[in-house]
Amino acid sequence: MRGIIQGVLWCTIWCYCMASSQANLYKGYKVYELAASKARSANLDFMLSQLANNRTYYDVYTSGSPAHIMVHPDAQPQFVDLMNEQAVNYKIINNDVGHTLRNHYEKNQKLRNLYPFEGRLGTERYYTHDEITQYIENLAQLYPDRVFIRTVGRTYEGRWLKTIKITNGDRRANKNVILVDGGFHAREWISPAAAVYAIGELVENYETYADLLLDYDWVILPVVNADGYVYTHLNEDTRMWRKTRQPSSESCIGTDPNRNFDFHWNEEGASEDPCAETYAGPKAFSEPEAVVVRDLIKSYAKVGKMYLTLHSYGPYILYPWGWTLDVPDTVEDLHEVAQAGYEAMFNATGVEYEIGPSTEVLYVAAGASDDYAFNAGFPISFTMELPPGGQHLFDPPASDIDGLVKEAWIGILAMARKVVEKYPLA
Repeated sequence: MRGIIQGVLWCTIWCYCMASSQANLYKGYKVYELAASKARSANLDFMLSQLANNRTYYDVYTSGSPAHIMVHPDAQPQFVDLMNEQAVNYKIINNDVGHTLRNHYEKNQKLRNLYPFEGRLGTERYYTHDEITQYIENLAQLYPDRVFIRTVGRTYEGRWLKTIKITNGDRRANKNVILVDGGFHAREWISPAAAVYAIGELVENYETYADLLLDYDWVILPVVNADGYVYTHLNEDTRMWRKTRQPSSESCIGTDPNRNFDFHWNEEGASEDPCAETYAGPKAFSEPEAVVVRDLIKSYAKVGKMYLTLHSYGPYILYPWGWTLDVPDTVEDLHEVAQAGYEAMFNATGVEYEIGPSTEVLYVAAGASDDYAFNAGFPISFTMELPPGGQHLFDPPASDIDGLVKEAWIGILAMARKVVEKYPLA
């Protein structure tokens, strides 16, 4: 099997030299869904790990069965041969990624014209980093007794990162804290959308959620990787960018900010290759965006009861550990809170989030923010991966936003209420 895979990988040099520049970077790319029998699942995981090393022609979205992988047009014949040789079932779920991204980009442009930013944010379209920042600043002006904005740092390209602190206005000190962030990975637009929806619910529907703000404050950073997020809004060719925008080598840009935390940094599940999607960085906390989240976690560690980082795609609610197959001694507490979110969403919409330790449910991911927060003192620390959407999975159409973020909020709400119950104010 190794020989077959190496044959597929060696075509890279020839393919790269023969590939011509295109106006549409992803024209002809396909996304495949792969499934293997239980007996062959280990072989599938091995193949995917090998193909992931060939970053020019393969982008592995998820492992396991089913798994998803995007394949360059020039590598598709060899890829199909490999799947057939190894008896892996496959189907094409996106026949032309470039066409899909172009179509979505044009629709998003039209929606921006149809729904211009007027101070409030809805779920009609995806909003820019500047619009999101302006929105939370507007909320602070409208609700000065309950909402507070804090500038917590700057990105590599100089964009200010700001948190919104949502309270009930009683100004009591040392309340418990729920810390939420979104937008770690640039292409996961539904993540900031979910964070923004949570902000709107807590602030503008305060009476409904007064119980969650009695002894708790919420601190939310809607977009961690603002440089990358802005970059993905430029055109369809940049839409799938994942990392930060700080140069990582002479020829490559960006670090995976969710592999950049100084807790089992640069171990399994992270890459030392500066061009890889999961590059851990030249050192822990090399990325200013990761430093911002680190400092937030450390500043709230004594009063923080839940850390929640929003990603896509899943649907998963993942808890520590992500660096090892071992689980924490308090795994029952983690599972109890995750189960509350699962049941609430399933009862409301029928969606089934898979819950469990990150490494067991998804894959190994050392150096991630949820492990760091848990180790720092947050008793509940989750990565919530929202469901996929659209043909490209990472690119839910705007028409899906409303349903996805409302569904996620149901789960977040249930988990928060369980946390309030389990961890009352001392």
